[in-house]
Amino acid sequence: MSLRIAIAQINCTVGDLAGNAKRILAAAEQAVALGADVLITPELALCGYPPEDLLLRPDFYRASACELAALAARLPIPAIVGHPLEESGRRYNAASLLANGEIKATYRKTRLPNYEVFDEQRYFDCGQASTVVVIKGVHVGIAICEDVWHPGVAEASRAAGAELLLSLNASPLHLNKQGVRHQVVRERAMATRMPIVFANLIGGQDELIFDGASFAMDGDGTLTHQLEAFAEALVVVEFANGRLVPGVIAAALSDEAEVYAALQLGVRDYVGKNGFPGVIIGLSGGMDSALTLAIAVDALGADKVRCVMMPSPYTAQMSLDDSRDMVQRLGVQYDEIAIGPLMELYGVSLAPTLAALGPKPAWDTTDENLQARIRGMLLMALSNRTGRIVLTTGNKSEMAVGYATLYGDMAGGFAVIKDVFKTFVYRLAHYRNSVAEVIPLNIITRPPSAELKPGQTDQDSLPAYDVLDAIIEAYMELDESPRQIIARGFAAGDVAKVVGMLKKNEYKRRQSPVGIRVSKRGFGKDWRYPITSGYLDEY
Repeated sequence: MSLRIAIAQINCTVGDLAGNAKRILAAAEQAVALGADVLITPELALCGYPPEDLLLRPDFYRASACELAALAARLPIPAIVGHPLEESGRRYNAASLLANGEIKATYRKTRLPNYEVFDEQRYFDCGQASTVVVIKGVHVGIAICEDVWHPGVAEASRAAGAELLLSLNASPLHLNKQGVRHQVVRERAMATRMPIVFANLIGGQDELIFDGASFAMDGDGTLTHQLEAFAEALVVVEFANGRLVPGVIAAALSDEAEVYAALQLGVRDYVGKNGFPGVIIGLSGGMDSALTLAIAVDALGADKVRCVMMPSPYTAQMSLDDSRDMVQRLGVQYDEIAIGPLMELYGVSLAPTLAALGPKPAWDTTDENLQARIRGMLLMALSNRTGRIVLTTGNKSEMAVGYATLYGDMAGGFAVIKDVFKTFVYRLAHYRNSVAEVIPLNIITRPPSAELKPGQTDQDSLPAYDVLDAIIEAYMELDESPRQIIARGFAAGDVAKVVGMLKKNEYKRRQSPVGIRVSKRGFGKDWRYPITSGYLDEY
């Protein structure tokens, strides 16, 4: 007995029911041309993932049901399609077998994740039963994402007679996620001695990136198929005589290549799906804005990227030279707007009021932040006039400790490297230059500086970035206490300073633009700390 399963690794848009149905239909037609017997889509492919509070609206379910019925009538091949379902006052994350113009069977997701970026228990009820369907004489079990991460559903399907398990997934990326997916699916396959086909969503949805990387694994845990990540694909997997026939296995990506591809996809989909005509980036001559520029051009094309350099009296000539060099290499539109005259004008306007507050320090954050806010205002003015979205350029290290200015360099609509540590920013720059040298070497090698006062460097007020990033990772991603971090060998003073800055600046992060998540825990959906808190950590 043989069954040919087409994996539709497709990029769905949340809420675009008609557009997603059209995409599924196109995949089904392609599957027919490839000789497939059944098509499998990602989780909630009909409505996109995650729909969030759209799932609280009754009309959303009614519209989904109408679109699902219309899709069933048009499909040229049986298909297992993910969709939301409301019935008898309950709501489910469901997958239905559509064949011969009808909904033949429906599976309701049993395991509802409620951790990290997931909050499905807010929206759905748990399904209670396994679903096994017969397609071309093969008994096929259906599972949805979290169902295969734990014992239970696969085993129940096997007990109900399934020979093969098809899993619909919307599994978001974090670095090294694919190895974890392989391991959990291997455990289920070996426990049931049943092959598993894992179809995963691809695309950017706000801060989440779905990398695709769908795969198939035989009942002995052998990987038989591995689709490429970060690209739509349709691949046919053949099940014959109780096993999967081995197919193509795409090569794994390096950490740098994986994160860079994720950031590209995130920018492309956020800009494209929200209908922006292009982006604007404020260049500084530094590493973060240079990397953001490279990603934006790779994601969108040079014609959709506009850069603005806004030098102050403290901007080094090398910053200007390096920015001019990079935009010439990439061929993007470039403007320079000197902010010295505006700084003087603001100074004159503020002088009487500030003088009444007491003697002026030789230099303070008022002077520094004023520069950043002037730049932010100019960028937003250009955004208003052109309709293009401003990409902010701050990294995870800066977001953690508040090394950024509200309404200044934090002004914008999308934060490309918000979840990338400064140390990894440099790794990404070297990776991009290994493909083609677009970032001038001088930008990579010079000491990082905000250039808001004479002779400034980041390490004037921060520990070295390798120390800073390690402390942030331990406290923020691993939930280690300061006491545990100090026990690792970090200086108590550095730990206290970094943790204190991280806690103090929660209010800034709440006001920062949404940004792409590439780590296991980013500042966004899976970081929900109070701004007002009297909790004291253990030391």
